[in-house]
Amino acid sequence: MDYVAALVPPVVMAIAFTALVVTIIKSQGGANKAKEDAAVDAALARAEAAQQTGKGSPA
Repeated sequence: MDYVAALVPPVVMAIAFTALVVTIIKSQGGANKAKEDAAVDAALARAEAAQQTGKGSPA
């Protein structure tokens, strides 16, 4: 019965990891995908604009 005790933790972790991956994949897209993409694009644009203004100022 030691082999059962040795195999249970890896099997449980494999099942949990599979459930995590399935949850992540299922949560991609959906109704809010465009809004989330727009928010990320706006944040990246602000970061790039701040970086450009930082380079242009005299040191």
